[in-house]
Amino acid sequence: MTTIQKGWAQEAWAQTVAKVDKTSKRIGDGFPHASVGGEYKLEPAYWWTAGFWPGLLWLLYRDTKDEGLKQLAESCEQQLDQVVTDYYRLDHDIGFMWTLTSVARYKLTGADDSKRRALLAANLLAARFNVKGSYIRAWNPWREGEDNAGWAIIDCMMNLPLLHWATLTTGDPRFKEIAVRHADMAVDHFIRPDGSVNHIVIFDPATGEKLSVNGGQGFAPESAWSRGTAWAIYGMSLSYKYTGDEKYLHAAKRAAHFFLANLPEDHVPHWDFRLPDGIPAYRDSSAGACAACGLLLIAEQVNGQEASLYREAGERILHSLYTNYGAWDTETEEGLVTHGTSHYPEGKNIDVPLIYGDYYFVEGLSRLLGHGELFW
Repeated sequence: MTTIQKGWAQEAWAQTVAKVDKTSKRIGDGFPHASVGGEYKLEPAYWWTAGFWPGLLWLLYRDTKDEGLKQLAESCEQQLDQVVTDYYRLDHDIGFMWTLTSVARYKLTGADDSKRRALLAANLLAARFNVKGSYIRAWNPWREGEDNAGWAIIDCMMNLPLLHWATLTTGDPRFKEIAVRHADMAVDHFIRPDGSVNHIVIFDPATGEKLSVNGGQGFAPESAWSRGTAWAIYGMSLSYKYTGDEKYLHAAKRAAHFFLANLPEDHVPHWDFRLPDGIPAYRDSSAGACAACGLLLIAEQVNGQEASLYREAGERILHSLYTNYGAWDTETEEGLVTHGTSHYPEGKNIDVPLIYGDYYFVEGLSRLLGHGELFW
């Protein structure tokens, strides 16, 4: 990183620390998801985004050693205990929730209770594996009578690190085997030849036969939801990190090249890369932040000029998020990064800060500044 680049990243880090110091006074040990009218709406502990705020706090604590942030993150983790006993609320996002709480705390402090929680979560995630289709089931029914037992989604690539961590921690290879088989399935059924990505793939849960694809949070089944591409970039590069299997690195690169080739001039993606005329092309800053983290990881996994290509692309995205999308001087906005799009097809949380966008932005900054190992 050049002196100028390092300067902006250090400046952005300082502003992040200062802003979170203020917002944490209100958010406390709650579970923010999307900013509504400048204030983060808090969700129940079982909501899929419950890990991102404590994960962000752990990123800052690692650098600042602020005990107040540590205590808030620990309280969030403890609240998740109640979720474990409520089976109907648990789904594949177990990985998002306990990786950024229990695994993060265990890596930073060695706390045995966090190790226990994370291993329990890994067992619950592994239990969602369908051996016929080689996929981790995404959701339980959202409403009575719904059958989604055959649904898998690209987001789950980011849940697999919990399983790899469990194998490394216990020596039990079953967790890694499930992660590998799901990742292999994703290479075959989610990553398209051009690098774009399906959001939802539907299998026959009894036979494992692929039945169809669903647009999900993208515009249509054949469109290209940008955050789905970001999940693929980062998730596949993480699978390569844990296995050394080149096919995951190649899949990550393919998705990365599609993502980068379709970025607008300010390097922050629209919410879907394939939109027909007349559909608003809102940005999704969260997709940009997540993709940037994946690009930085790919840069560590390749050599020479190729590494520079991916690293510089990740830096460009993060720099644009900081200079063009940051809410550093906006006292009436709790979010760090503006213009995220959660779920356009359902009209939910459009053009607002999102806690996972904030998290990945902070993680990306942390990576640029060399602040430590990944929680994933």
